[in-house]
This record gives sequence, structure tokens and C-alpha cells, in this order.
Amino acid sequence: MKKLLVLVIVIGIAILMTQTVPDKKAHKAAMMEAVKEYVDEEAEERGFADNGITRFGKNMVNKAIEGTLGSMLKVKNYYLFNTTHVRVKDKDQLLSVGLLGQVITFNKDMLRETIENAAVAKKEAKAEKKRSKAEAKAEKKRKKEAAKAEKKRLKEEKKRLKAEKKAREKLLKEKKKESQ
Repeated sequence: MKKLLVLVIVIGIAILMTQTVPDKKAHKAAMMEAVKEYVDEEAEERGFADNGITRFGKNMVNKAIEGTLGSMLKVKNYYLFNTTHVRVKDKDQLLSVGLLGQVITFNKDMLRETIENAAVAKKEAKAEKKRSKAEAKAEKKRKKEAAKAEKKRLKEEKKRLKAEKKAREKLLKEKKKESQ
């Protein structure tokens, strides 16, 4: 009887956990709350006064981080709980765990490192895109110049062939005159 009761309780807890796993929105909201706390603490540590300009700056930083993290967050579902990861420099970093309707975020040092790494990764991706674009532009220019050179070569070849044809025709005319 005890075993049955324990089994029913375990199954009940498992069902409860599967039904209360938070979604990506909950993870994102928890992460943004942690980011907001982090930004507020950083501003306070650096001695910024709490005025309109500082609040505006904090909001801008929060929006930038939200945009960066929002697109990078990946939720892995394990049915009884889920985790949120962000991929930075080909490495998954665990940011939070969600279970029983709650999202638990990790320490601020990990968050700081993740934010800094995400910013660096975004900057590197932007630089790579810019480099690729410059390479494509250079390749296009090279092909255009090659096509222009080929066109010029063909034009000169056509001119040379035309001159040869004229010379042959002239020679034929002279031979015809001589034979008459």
C-alpha cells in the first residue's frame, strides 16, 4: 500500500511538473528582469545619478540587450523542467532553469559574462558580414574588369581579323589584275 501511495505521489508530481513548465516568454522576462537589475547595479556602482538621462540610457541598454539576447535564447525542454541557453562562440551557456512555473536565473557574474560575450559575438558577426560583403564587392569588380578586358581583347581580335580579310581581298584583287 505504501509503495502504491509513493508511486501515485511521484506520478502526480511528474504530471504537475510537466503542466507547469514555463515557456520561452517566461524565461525571456526573467532574463530581462535580471538584466535590468544588472544594469541598475552597474549604473549605481559607476556613480551615475538617477535622473532622466540615466534612465533613458538604461532603457536603451536594456532594449539593446533584449534584442541581442532575445534572438539568441534557446529553450531546451526536458518535460519536467526546461533550461535556457545562449550560444556564444560555439559554446552553449546555461542561463536559467524553469520548473513548477518559476524561472531561476543564475548569478550576475555569469549574466555579465554572457552579455559581454553576446555583444562581442554580435560585433564579430557584423564584422564578418561586412568582410564578406567587401569580398563579394571585390570579386564582382574583378569579374567586371575581367569581362571588360575580354571584351577589349575580342574587339581587337575582330579588328585584326578584319584587317587580315581586307589584306587577303586586296591580294586577291591584285592577283586577279595580274592574271588578266
